[in-house]
Amino acid sequence: MKNIPELKLGIVAVSRDCFPMELSENRRKAVVAAYQKGYGKLYECPTTVENEIDMMKALEEVRNAGCNALIVYLGNFGPETPETLLAKYFDGPTIYVAAAEESGDDLLDGRGDAYCGMLNASYNLKLRGIKAYIPEYPVGNPEEIADMIAEFAPIARTVIGLKNLKIISFGPRPQDFLACNAPIKQLYNLGVEIEENSELDLYAAFNDHANDPRIPDVIKSMEEELGTGNKMPGILPKLAQYELTLLDWMNAHKGSREYIAFANKCWPSFQTQFGFVPCYVNSRLTAMGIPVSCEVDIYGTLSEYIGTCISEDVVTLLDINNTVPADMYQSEIKGKFPYELKDTFMGFHCGNTAACKLSSFNMKNQKIMARALEPNQEPNITRGTLEGDIAPGKITFFRLQSTADALLKAYVAEGEVLPVATRSFGSIGVFAISEMGRFYRHVLIEKNYPHHGAVAFGHFGKSLYEVFKYLDVEDVGFNQPKGMLYKTENPFA
Repeated sequence: MKNIPELKLGIVAVSRDCFPMELSENRRKAVVAAYQKGYGKLYECPTTVENEIDMMKALEEVRNAGCNALIVYLGNFGPETPETLLAKYFDGPTIYVAAAEESGDDLLDGRGDAYCGMLNASYNLKLRGIKAYIPEYPVGNPEEIADMIAEFAPIARTVIGLKNLKIISFGPRPQDFLACNAPIKQLYNLGVEIEENSELDLYAAFNDHANDPRIPDVIKSMEEELGTGNKMPGILPKLAQYELTLLDWMNAHKGSREYIAFANKCWPSFQTQFGFVPCYVNSRLTAMGIPVSCEVDIYGTLSEYIGTCISEDVVTLLDINNTVPADMYQSEIKGKFPYELKDTFMGFHCGNTAACKLSSFNMKNQKIMARALEPNQEPNITRGTLEGDIAPGKITFFRLQSTADALLKAYVAEGEVLPVATRSFGSIGVFAISEMGRFYRHVLIEKNYPHHGAVAFGHFGKSLYEVFKYLDVEDVGFNQPKGMLYKTENPFA
C-alpha cells in the first residue's frame, strides 16, 4: 500500500549526568538487538543525551537518518529537560520507555532508577504541554521494550498518516442521511485537510475521461479480478472510466498532502446521470489503500484510513444493518458458536467491500436502487456492485466521529465474521460481537453514532484504543463485558 506512511523508527538513549552513561548506552544496544531480532530495522542514534547540547545533536542525527518516529529510552533516571525537549522539537510521534533493573547482584553501580525517572519525564511532558506516547506499563527488559516499540509502530504510522492526509469529498450527502453529517472542525484539529467538491465537478471530470486510452487496461484488470464473477461485463468500460477519474483527481489535488481518502456521493442521482453504481470502483480503490466511503461519510472514510494505517491491510465500511433471524440463529449459530442471538447482526453495504475480503463474489446490480429506478426491467443504470459474503474471521468494528457540537468520540469492538451463509445481497456478513445488544443500546444508540462502522480484518482493538487516546478522544466506547455496567444501563433490568 503506497497511501500510508513508511515508518522509520529511531531510538535515542538519555542519561542523567550523575549516573554512568555507559549504563544507558549498553541498555540501548540491548534494546536495539532485541528489536532487530524480533521485528526489523531500528536506527540507533549514537549520541546519548545528558544535556540540551546533546539533545540538539541527537535530533540532527535522527533527522539525517530519515526517522519519522522516535523512541526516547531512559536507560537510567534520565535528564528531565533535554529528554522532554526531544519530543518537543522532533517532528513526529514519540514514545517514552524505561529500563528495568537487570540483576539483584548489580544494584550498586548498575542500578539505573529509570522506574523513578519515568515519573519525572511524564510530569515534565505534561508541564510543557508536549504530546508523547507512554505505554500501559512503560518499564521493561530489552525484549519487553522491543515489544512496546512494535506496538507503538502502528500508532505512530497512523499519527503520521493523519497529519499528511487529505479527504476529498464529492457531495452533498443524500437526503435523509443527516447521520453522516458532522462538523469538519475536528478534522483540522487532527491535522487532516479536506477538499469538498460538488457532484457536478465529479461528473464533469468523468466526462473528460471518455475514450481515455487507459480504459482497456483497467477493464483487463477488472476482468482478471472478477474471473467467473464477471456477470455484467457491459458495465466495465464505465467503471474503468470512473476509476481513472478518481485516481487522476487524487493525483491532481493532493496539493501539500501525501495521502488521500475519498467520501463520495453514490445515490440517488448518481445512477441516472453516470449510468452505473460506483460500488465496485470504491472497493478497488480501498484495496489499493485509498479508502472510499459511501454517502459522503467524511468521518467514515477517516475511520477507514485509520484502520488501514493500523492494520496495513484492506478495510471496509458497512452499515450496522439488520438482525439475524431467530430461525437462522437456531439452525446455524446456536450451539456452534459462543454467542447469544443479540450478540449477532449483519453488516452490509451495497458492494464496496474489496474482492480479497469476500468468500466469493459476483458483479451485480444494486437491488434496492433498482426497485426505485428501473423496476421490472433488465438492470442497466444500477449495475456496478460487487456482491458476496464477507470472508469469516476476526474483525474489529470501530469509528471516530465528531458530534454535532464538534467533540470527538469513538468506539472500538472486537468480534468475528461467522462462517454462516447470509442468504442475502450486497457485500454482507454475519457478525458476532460479545454483548453486542448492550453495546448497541448504550454506546451506538445512546451516544448517537451513525449507522456506518469501519471494519478492520483482524483484532486491532488495543492499537485503535491507543490511537484514540493519543488523539485526545476522551470518550472511547467498547463492548463492556457482563457485570460491567454502562453509565446509562439500568442495574435492575
